[in-house]
Amino acid sequence: MRIAFAGTPAFAAAGLEALLAAGHEVCMVLSQPDRPAGRGLQRQPGAVARAAQAHGLPLLTPASLRPERGGAAAVAALEALRAAQPDVLVVAAYGLILPEDVLRIPSGRSLAGGGAAVTALNIHASLLPRWRGAAPIVRAIEAGDAQTGISIMQMDAGLDTGPILLSRALDIAPEVTAGELTDQLATLGGELIVTALRDLAEGRLQARVQPAQGVVYAHKVSKREAWLDWQRPARELAARIRAFDPFPGACSDLGGYTIKCWRGHATTAEPAPAGTVLAAGPEGIVVACGAGALCLTQLQRPGGRRLAVRDFLAGMPVAPGQRWTTPAEPAPVPPS
Repeated sequence: MRIAFAGTPAFAAAGLEALLAAGHEVCMVLSQPDRPAGRGLQRQPGAVARAAQAHGLPLLTPASLRPERGGAAAVAALEALRAAQPDVLVVAAYGLILPEDVLRIPSGRSLAGGGAAVTALNIHASLLPRWRGAAPIVRAIEAGDAQTGISIMQMDAGLDTGPILLSRALDIAPEVTAGELTDQLATLGGELIVTALRDLAEGRLQARVQPAQGVVYAHKVSKREAWLDWQRPARELAARIRAFDPFPGACSDLGGYTIKCWRGHATTAEPAPAGTVLAAGPEGIVVACGAGALCLTQLQRPGGRRLAVRDFLAGMPVAPGQRWTTPAEPAPVPPS
């Protein structure tokens, strides 16, 4: 099948690589413009752009696909997409809103039983309609979900509102981080989009409308959310630490430093003011929370690297009675 592909990060690159490995012809790749990255903040291409370049695929990186916003670059990208004459457009974590006109450019393929042709498919990292929106993996871990998955969705004008073409569930391991779960879902997404396109080509793919019940939005993650609010229950904070790894990294102030907290688990403790260090040793730094206590086992000082708690304490001693502090107004907890 002749495919145009739109995506930006590593999650999307896994889908692109799977399509190429399955023998599909990728006639064009759309990705976001290069972004500053690394210590020197040099502009660098995203994972999809790098993959496209490595395979010698036509690549365009407009800042917008709306001519009124993106100007000549947007017009040129739309013209190139039309000229490429794709059968379908596959989208994965592109990061830009696609106008309806773009979704109508591919010629499309019919579903089983006929009806309107499928022109654009999205690889979405949740079991829709739960966790529509920008950060489904982070929000699933943060909310303590036991399961997530991949949905291959027929794209429409709404935000992740189109019919589901194919889906597969994946259990969320108790200690998994957002980075680790992203890798797992990226692999699953690649497998599932190949299956979906095979079934579509053979006229066997069916669509089901998303139910109206169970809709939850996965709001974009902000750096402000990184601050740990010690008034919250320990189990909730442990989930947030895993959800915010690798971005933005959960943090709190201690001894005049902003410390990143990368690993921690809930434990029991005698009641104490929230944020109070109850114990500090090679097994962890135990901090009182609104309910229970959080045992921190991997931390990072400004300018340093992630360290196991034993090594962290060797360079920054911590004593019972010290207090972890947060801004006066920590970020609100998104609805689940």
